[in-house]
Amino acid sequence: FVPNDTKLNCTTDRCLIITGPNMAGKSTYMRQNALIALMAQIGSFVPASSCHVGVVDAIFTRIGASDDLSAGQSTFMVEMTEVAEILQRATKSSLVILDEMFRGTNAKDAFEASVAVNELLKEYSNCHFLISTHILEYAKAFELDPFCCFYYMEAEIKDDNFVCPHRLQKGISEARVGYWVVRKLLNMVELKK
Repeated sequence: FVPNDTKLNCTTDRCLIITGPNMAGKSTYMRQNALIALMAQIGSFVPASSCHVGVVDAIFTRIGASDDLSAGQSTFMVEMTEVAEILQRATKSSLVILDEMFRGTNAKDAFEASVAVNELLKEYSNCHFLISTHILEYAKAFELDPFCCFYYMEAEIKDDNFVCPHRLQKGISEARVGYWVVRKLLNMVELKK
């Protein structure tokens, strides 16, 4: 287990945007924050060296991509429906976890929809929220926003291996490991032949 800090407050830094590649630990980090908030609300032991969590009236999550084709719902429509419900129900005391939103559509639409969701969460619900994304342009769109803070999960290619130390760092990830991953996959295919 790698401990990582989280700091959100009621004036600035209400939104934490987390970037980094797959398997770097973004989802695990966000889920552990939701679990710690839940545990603190019930007066349970919290696995942290120190912790202050205000009142959280609800925890909303949008995690994973799935469809409901029998009901005529594509992956994108399932995501949109779930996000719409979060936008309607979240309050200033809510914690919202949005993990890789809108993967069921193209990058341009995903970017625009994600930016709109961020703005709506800040403007209407005024809640605390954590968002993870692969779309670095999305994070960069909010660089000057005083309500957002930026972190990334470390990842590096070391001795031709993809290494994720699962440490959270301040800033926006610049790591592009897609080419390395595809090259590794092609090598694995060649080995099978």
